[in-house]
Amino acid sequence: MKDLTAANWERVKLGELCKIARGGSPRPIKKFITTDPEGVNWIKIGDAQVGGRFIESTKEKITRDGISRSRFVEPGAFLLSNSMSFGRPYILKTSGCIHDGWLVLEPDYKRVHQDFLYHILGAPETFQQFDSLAAGSTVRNLNIGLVESVSIPLPPLEEQQRIVAVLDEAFEGLARARAHAEANLQNAQELFESIKADELASSGSDREEVILSEVADITSGLVDPREDEYADLLHLGAGNMITGTDELVDVKTAREEKLKSGKYRFDEKTVLYSKIRPYLRKAARPDFQGLCSADVYPLTPRPDRLDRDFLFHLLLGNDFTEYAISGSDRAGMPKVNRNHMFAYRFELPPLEAQRRIATVIDEAHISCSTLVELAKQKLHDLDDLRQSLLKKAFAGELT
Repeated sequence: MKDLTAANWERVKLGELCKIARGGSPRPIKKFITTDPEGVNWIKIGDAQVGGRFIESTKEKITRDGISRSRFVEPGAFLLSNSMSFGRPYILKTSGCIHDGWLVLEPDYKRVHQDFLYHILGAPETFQQFDSLAAGSTVRNLNIGLVESVSIPLPPLEEQQRIVAVLDEAFEGLARARAHAEANLQNAQELFESIKADELASSGSDREEVILSEVADITSGLVDPREDEYADLLHLGAGNMITGTDELVDVKTAREEKLKSGKYRFDEKTVLYSKIRPYLRKAARPDFQGLCSADVYPLTPRPDRLDRDFLFHLLLGNDFTEYAISGSDRAGMPKVNRNHMFAYRFELPPLEAQRRIATVIDEAHISCSTLVELAKQKLHDLDDLRQSLLKKAFAGELT
């Protein structure tokens, strides 16, 4: 790895700077989890916020009998995740026991400032070392020996304190900017949902009450995707649909997916609705002919009663989603059955009004999507700036 330290800075291994120990898990852990307020905090990775510095509370506790089978740590302890999202540093603001997904570092604070160590462990160059050392293929992790071998630049304490002060001030500004961008993202998403809900619920004396079976049908039967007539048609399933939109991803032909079981045909007149986990709100209005999985309903609106685009937005609306969830069967894998779906009762505007409503919603989606992408890009730029500041700080280039 390229040495980015200033010429007069010492470079040390973490094992020379810290005593490192691993957490422990009492087993079976379920026997030790307790709701007793006198229990001991059970500190888990989920109690830490990505990008946050401190762990202040825990969601679970264990009985005091579990202390001897784990590792108890005090406020101020310096933790490093060693599994799953490995290499993430945190400073503890509470006490409790840590499991074996944590390492606890006991730094020599005569040589290193606590906040400097936090920042340097979160720097790109340090994480690259963790990443290259992490063992395992499916679940990668760090052990004490690997972490001890990681080297970091160590300027004099006075310079460490200056770097910490500059970074903390800069990161406070970045945090404010991030909060603003996240609020913009949330507002843009809520604005679109509000416009859609208002349009779908707009009242009028010319609306008629109908049930879905009166204005839409499933006309397609199952076909064999291995037959030449169907093998090169694109196949759509719930996994190809993006929640709340008609965006499609990773679409392949039946032949490419090596499909064998029966599939439904659809065309440009069809609206596809995923009946699995209706709370995910997955639907599509493809502009091509293809096949869909048996877990997708291919709905064909009756053209003299129901506009295709209006149906698409109706199926993704809050009212239908709540209705679909209420009639879902299967506890582990909620699924909307056909009878329940077709019994959905709603107010149907005239065709011309349906087309206008669908157009308004589509245009709102385009506008709000632009705002969403701008907010996401801002968040990405802020993350890049944070990493750039860390890189400069530990290369001795921070002024």
